[in-house]
Amino acid sequence: MKTLFVTVLYTALAFGANAALAGSDLAGLREGDMKKLVVHGDPMPVSEETFTTGEGAEARLTDYKGKVTLVNFWATWCAPCRKEMPMLAELQDEFGGEDFEVVTIAVGRNARPAMEKFFEEIGVTDLPLHIDRPMTLSRAMGVLGLPVTILVDREGREVARLQGDAVWNSDSAKAIIRAMIEDGAEG
Repeated sequence: MKTLFVTVLYTALAFGANAALAGSDLAGLREGDMKKLVVHGDPMPVSEETFTTGEGAEARLTDYKGKVTLVNFWATWCAPCRKEMPMLAELQDEFGGEDFEVVTIAVGRNARPAMEKFFEEIGVTDLPLHIDRPMTLSRAMGVLGLPVTILVDREGREVARLQGDAVWNSDSAKAIIRAMIEDGAEG
């Protein structure tokens, strides 16, 4: 019985150590533009505020619990958003599925036709056209400028944030996403 207890104890400590190292592991993967990615020492819960899906339904970021989520707050008038959106689409193409999803949320008074035109002009076809028209979610998440991209773990916690645009299809960004996906797959 004592051996079983010691085995369970050491296993629990190992899992705890892995979780504690996750933030520093991600920070170590940052190169180039990804150095702007602020990795939190302690993950923070995401807001329970709602946004409107492209289909007109109400949703929450916590609805994505169970998968790694890259949440991007953007607007049609945002030039850096135009630059980085195709790179986010590339991440969705490469990693999207049961374990990972890019969630794009337009902030403020972006009209649906303008959002569709924006995506059409930049050649993005596989990212969602969600919107936070009243900006309750974006305010609750501390979005003060655009774009803002937030990395959320499988437990629905913000683990990292990047203010401004970045090269999201870089080797560094892909290594960070891959590490997040693999971390949850092992647990």
